[in-house]
Amino acid sequence: MNKEFFEALSLLEEENGIEAEVLIEKIEQGILKAVKRDYPNTNEENIEVKIDVEKNRLNLKINKNVVEEVEDEANEISLEDALEISKRAKIGSKVAIKLNPTKFKRIAAQSAKQSIRSDIKEIERERLLSNYQDKEHECVSATVQKVEPGTGNAILTIDGSEAYLVRNEQIPGETLHEGDIIKVYVVGIVNPERRPSVKISRTHRDLVKRLFELEIPEVYDGTVEIMAISREAGSRSKVAVWSKNENVDAIGACIGPRRSRISAIVNELKGEKIDIIPYSEDDAEFIASALSPADVIKVTLAEDGTRACEVVVPDDQLSLAIGNRGQNAKLAARLTGYKIDIGPENPIQID
Repeated sequence: MNKEFFEALSLLEEENGIEAEVLIEKIEQGILKAVKRDYPNTNEENIEVKIDVEKNRLNLKINKNVVEEVEDEANEISLEDALEISKRAKIGSKVAIKLNPTKFKRIAAQSAKQSIRSDIKEIERERLLSNYQDKEHECVSATVQKVEPGTGNAILTIDGSEAYLVRNEQIPGETLHEGDIIKVYVVGIVNPERRPSVKISRTHRDLVKRLFELEIPEVYDGTVEIMAISREAGSRSKVAVWSKNENVDAIGACIGPRRSRISAIVNELKGEKIDIIPYSEDDAEFIASALSPADVIKVTLAEDGTRACEVVVPDDQLSLAIGNRGQNAKLAARLTGYKIDIGPENPIQID
């Protein structure tokens, strides 16, 4: 075999993280098919193809059964002819007939190219699925390798594998730089059966949940439960928490001593504000809490059973309850699952 052939295999192994043995196996299969085309009547199990990496050699053989009377010339050989090949030949044994590998070296090169184009894609598909199988729906650390100047899309590495963080999955306003180590949420595998790619995000609301689990032991062990999350990435999140243990302050556990726990999460999210809301099974009480930081005077649930309500707030807190561009009200609505109509305590009367 050509020395450059093996050097190319080593380069592929280094660049793609695919073992040369795997590539060689694929190429051997390609050569086997080529030999079978030239010797169509030969049983496939009698064809032996072996690429010797240490000696840079391609070994091709057809093993034939030694018989008294030849009935199948493609797979059998007479004892007389077999003894010319091997003095140890006897009836019932096999002898190996070597093939000239010159012709098949070209087949090997072609097969290598086909492997690069198709088989390697399959290997990479399997590797990607294997690498991310246990990471799906989890928060992982990633290193920024490159940020594309035109699009702002970033190429990250996660445990040695590359992943693409598109611009609209990055936190609005954040600027990534080469070498940055960031947390991303693995949304899942896209097109797993064809051309799979891993989808990662920093805007997904479950990133907030996973960060809470990483930074807050009581959330990780289930003492404090996250009941609902609503998020406007880069701006504000609301997280409803609750504990079945009456001795545990769910909000205090999430904030941590000197706000250390919540500050770590806010820093990871580039300053995104986080409102920690006490969850309540009383819908009216939960809605009132969700509109924090505004005070709520009264919550009236719709009598027809629909998830709608009217909320009354102090006159001077109407804008606070609604929020900039309605953000606070929208987040509260998403958190509670209610359509919320907010009004002042003393509406202006128009004659």
